[in-house]
Amino acid sequence: MVNFFDEFKIYGPGFLEASWTVFGITILTIAVSWVCGLVAALAQRSDWKAVRMAAGFYIWFIRGTPTLIQVFLIYFGLPQIGIRLDPFTAGVIALGINSGAYVAEIVRGGLTAIQRGQTESALALGFSPAETMRTIILPQVFRIILPSITNEAISTLKNTSLLSTITVVELTLYAQTLIASTFRPFEFYIAVAVIYLLLTTILTFVASWLERRYANLG
Repeated sequence: MVNFFDEFKIYGPGFLEASWTVFGITILTIAVSWVCGLVAALAQRSDWKAVRMAAGFYIWFIRGTPTLIQVFLIYFGLPQIGIRLDPFTAGVIALGINSGAYVAEIVRGGLTAIQRGQTESALALGFSPAETMRTIILPQVFRIILPSITNEAISTLKNTSLLSTITVVELTLYAQTLIASTFRPFEFYIAVAVIYLLLTTILTFVASWLERRYANLG
């Protein structure tokens, strides 16, 4: 272990680059998941049965199948129908679609917590349905679901390790390449665990700050 810490300055830049890759994937995945989740949650409230059924199927399928299989479907499956994506893009899309199903259920729960009378009052005052949702309902929903959204974001960050299976050079794959040449799995997997712990802690602190900020606004 002493020699490992002495040598870490050699491996440190690689770990830093891999950490930035994890950070970039996480941010992009969260953005994709929020879009997918919001669309699916609102689709479940649609007056059109076909739209509700499509949203329900999406949530049912994604939540009922392993994340790794979904990654493989996007990266290895789409080329069979002529759609080829690089590993980074495929990983972001796969994890975003996966997380979006869980975000949809979180948003749905938040929407259920808002009293229907608020929507009716806004419409009576001349707000359009879109304006009501954007300016009155969604800000309150965001405040309600923030803790749950944070937990899902942390899960998303940790799920980036699955992308090592499609050759995305994130922390896990970088550690595996070092282990293959040094035969020192314990030290490098500990290093990866510590870095992931640091990243999730930072994300938790940011979420706590947002919770306090929105609590003060309320």
